[in-house]
Amino acid sequence: MTLIKSISGIRGTIGGKTGDNLTPVDAVKFASAYGTWLRNYSKKEKLTVVIGRDARISGPMIHNLVVNTLVGLGIDVIDLGLSTTPTVEIAVPLEKADGGIILTASHNPKQWNALKLLNEKGEFLSGAEGAKILDIAEAEAFDFADVDSLGEIIANDAYMDIHIDEVLELALVDADAIRAAKFKVVVDGVNSSGGVIIPKLLEQLGVETVKLYCEPNGHFPHNPEPLKEHLGDICKLVVEEKADLGIVVDPDVDRLAFISEDGEMFGEEYTLVAVADYVLSKTPGSAVSNMSSSRALADIAAKHSGSYEASAVGEVNVVELMKKNMAVIGGEGNGGIIYPESHYGRDSLVGVALFLTHLANKNMKVSELRASYPEYYMSKNKIELTPTLDVDAILVGMSDKYKSEKISTIDGVKIDFAENWVHLRKSNTEPIIRIYTEAKTQQAADELALRIIDEIKAVAGI
Repeated sequence: MTLIKSISGIRGTIGGKTGDNLTPVDAVKFASAYGTWLRNYSKKEKLTVVIGRDARISGPMIHNLVVNTLVGLGIDVIDLGLSTTPTVEIAVPLEKADGGIILTASHNPKQWNALKLLNEKGEFLSGAEGAKILDIAEAEAFDFADVDSLGEIIANDAYMDIHIDEVLELALVDADAIRAAKFKVVVDGVNSSGGVIIPKLLEQLGVETVKLYCEPNGHFPHNPEPLKEHLGDICKLVVEEKADLGIVVDPDVDRLAFISEDGEMFGEEYTLVAVADYVLSKTPGSAVSNMSSSRALADIAAKHSGSYEASAVGEVNVVELMKKNMAVIGGEGNGGIIYPESHYGRDSLVGVALFLTHLANKNMKVSELRASYPEYYMSKNKIELTPTLDVDAILVGMSDKYKSEKISTIDGVKIDFAENWVHLRKSNTEPIIRIYTEAKTQQAADELALRIIDEIKAVAGI
């Protein structure tokens, strides 16, 4: 299935049959459902929605369909054009808009696109809100505006610069220290909007920048998920250029990875760890990440006499727990930094500025900074499901088996052992059980995963 409807939006591959892929009809239908929900939710006579897109090849087409659908509903659109997910998120409250849509399939390959939906705070919708939109779309309960009540399109291409200014004004961003460090950085923008906005930010910070794949043409030169196996080119170029580090973002610029000066991955899990180390050293408090993120963040919080708590997987869940705990820093182990002093959304610009400030203050190489953190290794596996398998019963069985250990069941089953952990959860988008393990060596993480897989098969009788 290449059209995935979920509470966080709709995503799919371009082309094909209606209802099976993200066709023009599906884009219009879902934009209509969002606009209709917004009208019902806000009760305001006149609504405004902020729209931005990444540089995908299908972006202009989907963008025009969505913008004009909202206009047809009588909703005014502030059109940011080429943008990033965090840029749209900060634009919504600054414009006093009623919602926002980011047209991006995030780290998915170029044939994918998606509508990510925001509320009036510029934050992702709750599960209940997303479910209502799906119901409206299913019923096709749309009521379009008459000719005298159509919405207007207001173009505003200033928000990338506004976003950069917002980041530079953050109290913990020390632009002078970064300039004094005279960093040289290689940037891989995967030929999307990150290739525009990250070099602009670095230029403002006085950083010498070498651009790699920074042409926003939507032709991704490698798989756009910022994982080690996709980043051979930048790892090589960092060494060749004798750069201090490499910076990699995904197409919509909410995931951030670093390359050390020796061409080795800093580790996506450690993006949040390093930024949290700096933030907690300046503003003591609590930290939050999701259950599948590294235990290293809890160690860093403890180092700064702070607390740590894990949420269910999903950005909206991380944000909810951060607000509840008044956390000063949070995010996800996929390189997503959420810094409430800026806004409640994953933001690679904020992550870059805080990381470079931290690195400048430490006055050490990136590899040395990475070596200063607790060493953990992850193994990520999955078990394919068949219709006959009772997943809930399997998870209950595993929970019972390890009831003497520290267990959380807020999102599948997470079992915390003294030296390692395992997280088992049913995927929202695929017929699989995800099995994440973490330990102090890669071998231990892999062995724990294999043991747990065997135990799941025994519990399930397969």
